[in-house]
Amino acid sequence: MNGELIWVLCLLLGAIYLFVSNRVRMDVTALLVLILFVLSGTLTLPEALAGFSDPSVILIAALFVVGEGLVRTGIAYQVGDALVKVAGNSETRLLVLLMVAVAGLGAVMSSTGVVAIFIPVVLSVANRMGIPAGRLMMPLGFAGLISGMMTLVATPPNMVVNSELVRHGIPGFGFFSFSPMGLLILLLGIAYMLLVRGSLARDVQAGRNKGSRRSTLRDLIRDYRLTGRARRLAIRPGSPLIGHTLDALQLRARYGANVIGVERWRKFRRVMVSVSGISEFQARDVLLIDMADPEVDIRTFCREAMLEPMILRGEYFSDQAREVGLAEVSLIPESSLLGKSLRETAFRSQYGLSVVGIRRNGEALVGRLVDEPLQLGDRLLLVGNWSLIRQLHSHHRDFLLLGLPAEVDEMAPARSQAAYALLSLGIMVLLMVTDPVPNVVAALIACLLMGQFRCIDLESAYQSIHWPTLILIVGMLPFALALQKTGGVDLIVGGLMALVGEMGPRVMLASLFALTALTGLFISNTATAVLMAPIAIGAAQQMGVSPYPFAMTIAIAASAAFMTPVSSPVNTLVLGPGEYGFIDFVRIGVPFTLLVMAVSVLTIPWLFPF
Repeated sequence: MNGELIWVLCLLLGAIYLFVSNRVRMDVTALLVLILFVLSGTLTLPEALAGFSDPSVILIAALFVVGEGLVRTGIAYQVGDALVKVAGNSETRLLVLLMVAVAGLGAVMSSTGVVAIFIPVVLSVANRMGIPAGRLMMPLGFAGLISGMMTLVATPPNMVVNSELVRHGIPGFGFFSFSPMGLLILLLGIAYMLLVRGSLARDVQAGRNKGSRRSTLRDLIRDYRLTGRARRLAIRPGSPLIGHTLDALQLRARYGANVIGVERWRKFRRVMVSVSGISEFQARDVLLIDMADPEVDIRTFCREAMLEPMILRGEYFSDQAREVGLAEVSLIPESSLLGKSLRETAFRSQYGLSVVGIRRNGEALVGRLVDEPLQLGDRLLLVGNWSLIRQLHSHHRDFLLLGLPAEVDEMAPARSQAAYALLSLGIMVLLMVTDPVPNVVAALIACLLMGQFRCIDLESAYQSIHWPTLILIVGMLPFALALQKTGGVDLIVGGLMALVGEMGPRVMLASLFALTALTGLFISNTATAVLMAPIAIGAAQQMGVSPYPFAMTIAIAASAAFMTPVSSPVNTLVLGPGEYGFIDFVRIGVPFTLLVMAVSVLTIPWLFPF
């Protein structure tokens, strides 16, 4: 073992430590590794930055945009509503249809996004059917993970493995090469969940009386006791608010006045303007304000700030519902917000939304909430622009979006373009299947069609891309090259060959699956695929057999993150709503992972002969 290899292995262990400890963001860790490779001379600058030109990175970014187009046109939500109608009152039918729908949608869009969309649907239908949400949440999460096994573009690890094949001069997989295994594992998952669902929830709570409908704005206003708190106030000429930012004025701390939005004159009409901490007030602005503190004298506030009360129709800005929306989120165990107050977290600055209500132990807190420390289990009611509310799906590290009110269906900014979104998606899939152009070109064509048909605008397209995922891939790809240059891949392959090489290729497949699944417990499945793909291909070449079953095994194992609630963002999303503990995922996930491994080792060589 040479000095360069020891250095690379130390960097790898350091990166794994930072991934596990979560002291540094994963994308930042990946960039640090990339820089250290260049500074140490292990890789040249072009080699270290090669990930930025990798087609898989562009393809993943394009697929985020396509998925956002399906959300903005309301297609994803319509699938959820149709699922509930078809399932009726049958829990078995609902579980089967739920897993099929999630796996199908996740085959062409982000599995994390799909699961986040379906969580409020599942909560609603579980409440109507009088069953604990835990009986459906884990099947939902498992289906989200299995969706990554359905198509070539379903999850980043598939594309990473495919790119590694191409880099070795081997033709890559086709669009539906993963589908036979994905469908088989989906059937296995459905059967498994039907057997173990009775152990997924401890208590059955009656909930039939609330009905099947989704929460409305009126429901949220009632549950969080917002009635009577809304004010619509115009800024008079000479007001001390003019020319100052919201952060500088500290209206919430001084008067308990939380500015939700601003109506401003533009081109001879009033438009709604989103508010942030750096928003600067102008003369003639009309402020939409939530007065949370009942002890504040509104007349004194208006006099000191030189504000004039205006007519407000509807309950709690309901007449502004086309621009101002509400959403309910729940803090998750790993949230960085726990123990901090809203003031300390600078919530509005981070997310562009205001917290107007907190429910704790089923009761809405009253008074000034800005200095209330947040606790595990708290539910927060957020208010703000609908476009920002829709982006809450991407903030799954701190909280879970429990549901969007029924009115969100009417606020889909591109609902009328749903047919064009389906057309764009269909063209992309057709191009990927028939292969007249590279997959990345097919995805970019779909993005351009989405934009041309106004299914998505440029700003939403850029915001939909999960940049940390892309940076993580870009930063981890040089590891594979560094291990190859320093002999690390040959060393690991040699060790595997010495241990199980003489036992045959199936035993090697089982060993690679187990090693990949265990590595995925500590680092992301994308990073796991980056590290394991060259090892698998190297093992196949040393054994003199086809690399395809080995590459497919790595892709399947990387998506088989069923064993812990932190193995995948999908598991973390369902942890809170399902009221699961860590041991629940171990108890249910480990046996299923072993089943998937057995099925993979038996079936993959049949689909892709050695």
